Amino acid sequence: MARNTITAVFPLLLILLSIASSTFGFTAPSQNQRLTPPSAARYATASTTEGGGDPSEVIARKIVVCGDVDGGYYRSCVKNEGSRFRKLSGTMSPPDDSKKAEILVEGRRKMVDGFVRWCERGNVGLSQRITVESVKEEDPTGLYDDFYVPTGRDD
Repeated sequence: MARNTITAVFPLLLILLSIASSTFGFTAPSQNQRLTPPSAARYATASTTEGGGDPSEVIARKIVVCGDVDGGYYRSCVKNEGSRFRKLSGTMSPPDDSKKAEILVEGRRKMVDGFVRWCERGNVGLSQRITVESVKEEDPTGLYDDFYVPTGRDD
């Protein structure tokens, strides 16, 4: 019974895969092609060339992002990525209609560099598109004990 189900479903999966590959531009790699993202070389040396320090050293960065940054979904993603997943502290500027926000983040070098790479990915959710305008080194202040992201609501 299970073998019949698999043989019946397998052709459907192949059809769906071919539709997805033609729609989204996926191509199968050749046998000799390595599967590495195009920007892997840039990220592989990012933590060692930027300041070249100890991965557990506490650093701070100011990240200026542009795009769909005023929505609550992107702001909650920034808070989750910064505080829950990377144990960073900092803040994000309150929403305004400028399509631009500043994120000040502090923490261990390895985690901050990972957070900057996450911001540079740019695709959050289904429709939010974000670009990083600049990343600047700052002196860590130690003022924040959590990651604060105002939503613009007057609660």
